[in-house]
Amino acid sequence: MNGLLTDLYELTMAAGYFEAGKASQRATFEFSVRRLPANRNFILAAGLPEVVDYLLNLSFTRDEINYLRGLPQFVNASPEFFEYLANFRFTGDLFSVPEGTPLFAGEPLLVIRAPIIEAQIPETYVLSAITFPTLVATKAVRCVEASGGREVVEFGTRRAHTPEAGVIGARAAYMGGCSGTSNALAGFRYGIPVMGTVAHSWVMSFAGEAKAFRLLQRLMGAHTIQLIDTYSTVEGARLAAQLGNPIWGVRIDSGDLLPLSREVRGILDGAGLQHAKIVASGDLDEHKIRDLVAGGAPIDSFGVGTQLATSADAPAMSAIYKLVELDVNGIQRFTSKLSEDKVSIPGAKQVFRDVARDVVARSGECGRGEALLRPVILAGRLVEPLPTLEQARRRAAESLGKLPAALRQLETAEPWPVIYSRELRELIEQTRRNLATCAPSL
Repeated sequence: MNGLLTDLYELTMAAGYFEAGKASQRATFEFSVRRLPANRNFILAAGLPEVVDYLLNLSFTRDEINYLRGLPQFVNASPEFFEYLANFRFTGDLFSVPEGTPLFAGEPLLVIRAPIIEAQIPETYVLSAITFPTLVATKAVRCVEASGGREVVEFGTRRAHTPEAGVIGARAAYMGGCSGTSNALAGFRYGIPVMGTVAHSWVMSFAGEAKAFRLLQRLMGAHTIQLIDTYSTVEGARLAAQLGNPIWGVRIDSGDLLPLSREVRGILDGAGLQHAKIVASGDLDEHKIRDLVAGGAPIDSFGVGTQLATSADAPAMSAIYKLVELDVNGIQRFTSKLSEDKVSIPGAKQVFRDVARDVVARSGECGRGEALLRPVILAGRLVEPLPTLEQARRRAAESLGKLPAALRQLETAEPWPVIYSRELRELIEQTRRNLATCAPSL
């Protein structure tokens, strides 16, 4: 894994730690979210496999090290620092909540404990690798919830910020409850069901719709989904009905989907094609899906692209990766940031979830309910194989099913109770007192 895939300041800090003699100090960093994204009652944790792969394979090549040597920021770094990078490997610990776990503001999603340079360098990658799929997975939950049990298919790769983001997003969307994806590589790589029809270019490439429909039917047989809105949705539906079986269904990609879907359903049923399904797509999101379902639209499946693949209404979240604890020659020092609106909470933590609330406690405390943070990597080695995508998907469904129904709705609801344990509250107060009495010095 490319060691330069990070922000420069992670590497300048690494050099600074090394030259200050701090390389052996053991640091604990935590990933959490200060505030939930807009219109969200929770986030659904995703992205752990990318973090694990990064940590287990993180290294620097000679060319990368020579590049750093040539930067002015490293002009005073010692030769020993660059040799340190040449032998760099992650030897620390990673704790994480399992993928598919709903979380709330202020709760640690992931903890890294390692020699300080090994814990610092991953910051940028970890923030990126967790934030994006978590946003998409959370958006998928909302779309699936709005669908009232009808299929939602992820259609967003062409609108994703990069092609690889499309693959990662497809995985996250499936974990969040989508039935499948249009992304062939995601299907190959992760075993996600792949679904798709044709583009309008297929229809337009023939002199008439009839030939395009007949040839598609000849190719795909019972899996045929006719795209019927290239010219006229109603006339396209009539043509598909005249051709009859074999057919899986039709897709409508434009227009007023509520009346169109009703008219198309009537045409298909009138031709004896009651089994043929209607797929709707075209700039859909959870609100449009909910309105269509509430209006009684006879739509069987929703294809969601742009809004899902980019989490368009909440494309970022206030994720942070903060130093909370430092072990200096066996002496434990707790750290906290006191900046206005950006306060961080000291000490390594655990989250306990029972049926009524979450308790954020100090690491090592006992609590009621499920302990969410679990060891993933210890001393640089994977503890056990990660759960499969199907297992993460099941966990998501089961965990979401235990939340109050109001939290799963599209509107902002009364927050899930998250409290600090007595021991953590005491540590916060003691740390702040200690910081208040420390006079700045050179």
